[in-house]
Formats: sequence, C-alpha cells, structure tokens
Amino acid sequence: MDKSVLLKMCSITKSFPGTVALNKVDFFVKRGSVHALMGENGAGKSTLMKCLIGLYRPDEGSISFKGQPLDKSNIHATLRSGISMIHQEMTAVPDMSVAQNIFLGKEKTISATWVNDRVMNKETAQLLERLQINISPTTKMRRLSTANTQLVEIAKSVSYNSDLIVMDEPTSALTEKEVEHLFRIIKSLQNKGRSIIYITHKLDEIFNICDEVTVLRDGKLAGTGNIAEVDKDRLIAMMVGREVNDYYSKDHKMSDDVLLEVKNLCIKGLYEDINFRVRKGEILGISGLLGSRRTEVVETIFGLRKPTQGEICYQGSIISNYSVQDAIKMGMGLVTEDRKLTGLFLPLNVRENASMPSLGNYSKMGVIDNKTLAKSVDVQIGNLNIKTTGQDQIIINLSGGNQQKVLIARWLMLNPKLLLLDEPTRGIDVGAKAEIYKLINYLASQGAAIIMVSSEMPELLGMSDNIVVMHEGRQKGVVSSSETNQVKLLTIAIGNEKKEVQCELSD
Repeated sequence: MDKSVLLKMCSITKSFPGTVALNKVDFFVKRGSVHALMGENGAGKSTLMKCLIGLYRPDEGSISFKGQPLDKSNIHATLRSGISMIHQEMTAVPDMSVAQNIFLGKEKTISATWVNDRVMNKETAQLLERLQINISPTTKMRRLSTANTQLVEIAKSVSYNSDLIVMDEPTSALTEKEVEHLFRIIKSLQNKGRSIIYITHKLDEIFNICDEVTVLRDGKLAGTGNIAEVDKDRLIAMMVGREVNDYYSKDHKMSDDVLLEVKNLCIKGLYEDINFRVRKGEILGISGLLGSRRTEVVETIFGLRKPTQGEICYQGSIISNYSVQDAIKMGMGLVTEDRKLTGLFLPLNVRENASMPSLGNYSKMGVIDNKTLAKSVDVQIGNLNIKTTGQDQIIINLSGGNQQKVLIARWLMLNPKLLLLDEPTRGIDVGAKAEIYKLINYLASQGAAIIMVSSEMPELLGMSDNIVVMHEGRQKGVVSSSETNQVKLLTIAIGNEKKEVQCELSD
C-alpha cells in the first residue's frame, strides 16, 4: 500500500431500484492533498460520499483508510476513524446556540445529566478565533445569515480534528471575500497534513485551491489526475461528455429603447439612492458582497417591497403602489435566490410548478383547459431540455439544474418583457449552467430585458452588458463588463474603489 494514499475506494458499486448510481468507481485521495470531486448533478458524487461516511452500504467494492479497512457500520464509526463531512444541505439546529451545534453529539458534561455550556462556549470561542470567524458562541443559529451558518458548519467539521474532511459545495452561500477566507482555512488544514475532498460546480475554485481532480459521469469514473494537467475546456468535456463551446454565449444586441429606469430608489434602513436603467435586449448584472442589498432591490422592482422614496419608470411611465400580481401583468418575472425556499412548490409536480402564475390564461369561468395547458408545458420542457419523466413528476425529484429550468419556464409561459434573475445558477452543474446561459442570451436576443444578480464574478463579466456594483445598500457605480475585470469589481464592491486591493483574482 502506497503510504502517500490516505483513502482508497475500489470498484464501488451502488444500485437503487431502477438505476445504477455507481458502477465500479475507483477513488483515491493522497495525504495532505485537496482533491476535487466533480460531475454533473446525478453523476454519483453524493452517493459515493454517502458510501464513504456510512450513510449507504456499497453493493460491491472496498474502502480502506490510513491503510486499514474502514469501519462503515455507521456515521459515528466514520467520525471516530477520522473522516468528517460538511453537507451541502446545512443541518444546523436553529434553536440551539453556535457552541451547542458545534458540540452536538460530543457534548462536554459535568455529570451524566448536566451539559457544561461554559466549557463548550470557551472552546468554541477558541476554535472560531483560530479560524478567524467573527461569531459569538452563544448566538442562536436561527439568528445567523446563511453565509455565517455555513461558516459554523465548516468550524464544526474542523472541530473533529479529522484527517479527511469532505466539503460538499462549501461556498454556495459565501461571497467572494468569504470564499477567500475559506481557502485560507483549507490551506492551513493542508499545511497540518489534513486532506480535503472538495465538491463544487465552480470551475475557478478547482484551479485555485485543488491539487487533484476526479470526474464522475453517469455513475462511472470519467477521469482523474493532477489539476495542473487539465484545463477548463477539458474538465467540462469530461463532465458532460461533450465539448461545451461558447460557455457564456454572449451574442445578443441591446436596443436603444429603455424598458426600465429606477431613480433615487430607497427603502429606509435597507438601501438608498439606487439609479440605473436597463434597455430592451440588455443583460444588466448586479454585483456586491453579502449585505449589499442586491436581492432587496430586485424584490422592490417586482413589487415584493415598497420603496420609501424614488421612482420606478417602466415602459415610459412611472409606476407606484403596485403588487406582485400587477408586476406579472406588466410582463415581469422573478426567479428567486433560493429555489427551494421561495421558488418551488416542492410537493407539486412539474406542470403545476411551471404553470402557477399563468393558470388564468388557460381557464374559462374558473375551469382549467388541462389539454392546452399540458401542450404549453410540453413546449417548455422541450425548449429548455428539462430532464424529467413527465409533467407529473414531483419537482423535488428533479436535479437542481432541472428545477431551475422549471422556474424559468414558469415565466417563459408568460412571454416576459423583464426577467429578474437572483443567483440563477447557484448550486447547479456546469452543463446546466451552460444551457441556462444560452437561454438567457436567447431571451435578450428576442428583446427581453434581463437583470441578473450573481455572486460569481466570471458569470457577471461573461454574461452582462453592464454591471451595477453595490456595497452595504449603496450603489457604488455602473461599469461596462467589457471595460472591467474581477479585481476592479471586487475593489468597488468592498467600498474601496480608490485604493489598490491585494487579492488573488485574475483578470
């Protein structure tokens, strides 16, 4: 056994009724390395990791860790072996404190019946200080932002002193600045000899932080090797099984006609003095770090929030005191930031989720014309290449990328003039991202105006014509995407536009 290999998973096979999730997959991780595990949604990444940590038992294959067969009897045995995992779906207990969550299952006790909160608070404070995470150990989890909740999950995993930490989409809720902070934590762990399995859909992160990469496709091993030996195009081709050309597909042309203009828009206590315009056929990006109030601005445009001052001018007329229903009738659509929390109706099927705002167009005297409705939904399923067993499939059983396509289909059924997209590609794979980019570009080429909020700077630069940059509720500028880069965007976004910012971002 090569002593440099910490984890060895050989010929792992796992089947579920009707599908082979993993088919003889080999996966090796070296000591002290950051190893990327990549693949489209449904490729088998999560299943492989669940086999590793004891949630699933493989049908075939073997797993050895530190040269010994791994005890796969349960998750606690895996933790005792020195393996921990940060899950994509955060598992914090909201009514418990930060310290209580970090020590959950390994509480410090005074006796058999008393938990020693004082000791847990002290040790948590030391852990958070070491990781440079500025959160109080006594704060209830429900009071934390999504990003800070993710940082606590990371701290909890580090607290086990594991030799191997699995990080599943650890940056999905983090800003650029917080991602850089996480990378420093990873480097620190790596310097202490710890290994990381890093799962993400963000290609730039892979090349920034990882040493090796393994790609799964359709439950099989598509390739593995040193990160220095592959480039972005090769990695994408391995993931999707084909070349993905013109990743951002930016070939639309904006009109001179202004569709929407906001003037001195303000909600007291949230944001103020927002001014921008978006033309027909334009993709306008909105950039900013956590707390910049990007989401609140697009929610105001869509009628979810009422401005305390300022004007919204739409199609040449000032509109005010309008509701979401009014916005929809005027031709606006909003794809929200959190598709599961505020976008999807999880117990309902594809057809019901796609048609919710447009049911009035398919009904007469309160009776829905289901045949015509089904035909319209089928058109969207075909046009957007939504992978589903049919319109009756429950939406929660679709992959993240296909769920996102259903949300976009919801508004396409209404032929929107203005589409507001809040983090439209968060948590979806590279292939689905490329398809959504092509769809956004197509809509713009047909004359629709797009406002896109995104935390991914390459996405903003690649897709947008112009970018509004916000910082703590204030607009810091509007820049042309062709005349800026990631460093300049970040410089403006942190409210430090006149000073040189030291960072590792590239042009």
